[in-house]
Amino acid sequence: MNRSYHAWRAAVRIARRDAWRFKGRSTLVLAMIALPILGVSAADLTLRSAELSTEQKMERLLGAADARLEDPRLGGVPMHQAPDGHNPTPVGNFDDKPWPEGSGDLKGAIPAGAKTLKDTSGGGKLRTEHGLLSTDIRELIATDPLAEGLMTLNSGRFPTKAGEIAATSHFLESSGLSIGSTLTARGLDSEFRIVGGYELPNKLKADEVNALPGTFLAPLDKALKADDLPGTGATSSYLVALGGDGFTWNMVKKTNAQGITVISRSVSLNPPPDSEVPLFQQEEWSNYQESNASKVAAIAVVGTVVGLAMLEICLLAGPAFAVGARRSSRQLGLVGANGGDRRHIRAIVLSGGLVIGAAAAVVGTALGLLLTFALRPVLEGYMGRRFGSFDIRPLELLGIGLLAVVTGLLAAIVPAITSSRQTVLAALTGRRGVRRSSRVLPVIGLSAVGLGVAITLYGATSTDSVVFVAGGSALAELGIVALTPALVGLFGKIGGRLPLSPRLALRDAVRNRGRTAPAVAAVLAAVAGTVAVATYAASADVQQRAAYQAQLPAGAITFQNMEAGGRDVPAIRSAVQKNYPVDVRADVDRIVVGRPSCETYSTEKGCGRYELVVPKANFCALHGDDSDKLSPAERHKLSEDWRCKESDHYSQQEVVVADEKLLSALAVNDPASVSALKSGKAVAFDHRNVEKGKIGIKLITDSAKADLLVEKGKEAPGKVESLPVHQAAKSAEPYGIKVVLPPSAAKAAGLATVPFGSYFSTDKLPSSTQEQKLNAELDQLGADSDVYVEKGYTSDNSIILLSLTIFAGLVTIGAAGIATGLAQTDAEPDLKTLAAVGAPPRVRKTLSGFQCGVVAAMGVILGSAAGILPAVGLRLAEERQELKWYEEALDQGYGYMNDVPNVPIVVPWATLAALLVVVPVGAALLAALVTRSRTAVSRRAEA
Repeated sequence: MNRSYHAWRAAVRIARRDAWRFKGRSTLVLAMIALPILGVSAADLTLRSAELSTEQKMERLLGAADARLEDPRLGGVPMHQAPDGHNPTPVGNFDDKPWPEGSGDLKGAIPAGAKTLKDTSGGGKLRTEHGLLSTDIRELIATDPLAEGLMTLNSGRFPTKAGEIAATSHFLESSGLSIGSTLTARGLDSEFRIVGGYELPNKLKADEVNALPGTFLAPLDKALKADDLPGTGATSSYLVALGGDGFTWNMVKKTNAQGITVISRSVSLNPPPDSEVPLFQQEEWSNYQESNASKVAAIAVVGTVVGLAMLEICLLAGPAFAVGARRSSRQLGLVGANGGDRRHIRAIVLSGGLVIGAAAAVVGTALGLLLTFALRPVLEGYMGRRFGSFDIRPLELLGIGLLAVVTGLLAAIVPAITSSRQTVLAALTGRRGVRRSSRVLPVIGLSAVGLGVAITLYGATSTDSVVFVAGGSALAELGIVALTPALVGLFGKIGGRLPLSPRLALRDAVRNRGRTAPAVAAVLAAVAGTVAVATYAASADVQQRAAYQAQLPAGAITFQNMEAGGRDVPAIRSAVQKNYPVDVRADVDRIVVGRPSCETYSTEKGCGRYELVVPKANFCALHGDDSDKLSPAERHKLSEDWRCKESDHYSQQEVVVADEKLLSALAVNDPASVSALKSGKAVAFDHRNVEKGKIGIKLITDSAKADLLVEKGKEAPGKVESLPVHQAAKSAEPYGIKVVLPPSAAKAAGLATVPFGSYFSTDKLPSSTQEQKLNAELDQLGADSDVYVEKGYTSDNSIILLSLTIFAGLVTIGAAGIATGLAQTDAEPDLKTLAAVGAPPRVRKTLSGFQCGVVAAMGVILGSAAGILPAVGLRLAEERQELKWYEEALDQGYGYMNDVPNVPIVVPWATLAALLVVVPVGAALLAALVTRSRTAVSRRAEA
């Protein structure tokens, strides 16, 4: 034991000395191992720091209070909740009665003697330097001790009197305002002065202002409603402090009986067992948690990714250790000449991996810590919330560092074994000898490839788990890695047909497979991953392109606005026509039931809605009360019935009031429909609504009452207006609109209408400059309207493929460069001999370039072939899953909503071409450029 310790100690000292002597090579290997460690340690530290403890969560949610009481708006009926305050569920069965709605007695649920602080939130549009900005408006006495921890004051102070507000830092940045500026809200004449800036630790990107209670939301809400605009939607909760044991679980249940939910600090810190939570005891309750199977699958996928990443690093670093072993061959020979055996030689080379792995662990972890600390504000800004603390987990970082040590040792194993097999005489004289390739390794590799392909195809076609696909693909790739030496030998058969420099390069690569194979395998692994992701991304892109549903004809534009009865619609129409290249403009109105400001599906008092009547003969049986009695075969058949077919498009309004220009804007080429609209006759695009040349529009004046009757299985009451209609051609595509009603027909039927929006056709798509001008004008108007431009399917796939190609290219050039450096070390005597016999200097450059290009080309070819398998497996698995879902939808009667799945498999030929041609050529040229053309001639050692 003592002898082994001293032997390893000496080996480590020798390895440390060699690492320091050859700083360039050591730095290269250290960087390759340390970079992944840096990334993983930084990610671990970031995730752990961003992961809040329960105490920290409660501080940001409750401040210094014991609990927060909220109204779930279930009408004050008794209810149950989860211990965390979520999932409020009324007690009882509501299958045969309306779901409870309305406000509860929030203030009455506060325990006697408790300290309270009211927290009210709403929303409005505030005028900024750039126009109007939708902003959260909060009313809270931020200086109250109970509010400590809810907000962090960055500058200035919190408001202390009416007319003062504080604003979040993000709001100040977005609005162009600063402390001391004044602002107003749309609809309210009062001015507010900004006196401070703060942030919400959990919502750094929130646009919010804070005022004293009663000074902002109530006046704004009153002014908005007086102007027939939507109110602020203000809701209130109460922070409650009790002292002692805080708000206990029994108190929470008592408060739930009054229809109020509670978020309690003490309950969150010490949650009750599930047996004491009434919600969890309900028969219909289901606690959706991640299953053990999915956890095992996730661990398997992560393990596979980590294993392949370690393999890639080993394949890249292995040749570099081989370079060190080859350059130290005389030193290793001296160890053998002085009594050292093969164990000592292996220990010295392995110690090189141990030393550099340990150094990479220290450097990578330290840089990960420093980088995370330095970039903490950036990371917090990106995530949108502050870290709970700078949480360092020593055991986790130690485990990550051990990965570096293990990776270094694994990378040095093959060079250690190879060096230990060299005779002392060969090591001292610099002769390399010749070893036959292993005959067992190709058999193992071929078996692994076959088994991996079989597992992948089995997982893709017979199971619902991607673990089989991932595992089989990884096994097949490992098999190809094992086959690499034999495949490199096969490439050598084409060398006789090549010119001098590429022939020498290929012969050298084949004769020295010990250094060529790892580099080729490293390129193979990187390219295989790139090709797999690129193939999957290209296939998914083609599928998404085919499934894309245009909302309008190509280049068409639309907007809709229901705010305040369409008050801003005329101004928006003018702004769009002014700034965009409009060809045809078609204005549309909507039917309104009740006040002009009522939105289509509003449940406010005094507001109703309209419905298109579907005649009984055209009613789809899948939507009837007896649909659950239908057999799967009957549902399959009904899914093909024209009465059950649904449009792939959606429109906010099924009925619009417009003239024939709308058909032109929608590219509907139907002269009969145009003539009908000109003559004052409605046009119907959905044949299910037409009966005997007429359509019915039901006007429902009381939406709330109608909803109650519908829930009881009765028909909603309302007056039906019957209108003559022209049935459009089946080929016409109205993009979700079912009926176009000319203004004269709407007026004759007594239907009230208000401006709703417009459709525009264009000669060409608007430019970025035109879009910015329109957005600026709309901001000044303060109109709440999104202008939609149909640009067709846009794909980000090209950026993904370009990034993957660059990544694979960099790894390929790196691996090929390492192999080329090793080749030059081995071939230095041959190069000097070529120079001595009169070979021109360019031969050295071209040979170096071709050596690098040969390695890159072999790796890219093999990697491209290996990368197709996992992509094909995943696509086949997706196709099987989507077909399964489609069959289930047919059985349940929802087949009419979906088309038969189409999951194509597309090979990204452009990416493959770049990998197969550009990357090897680029690697060869780069190697040729950085290689010196001349070297000093020296006498070769005699045997």
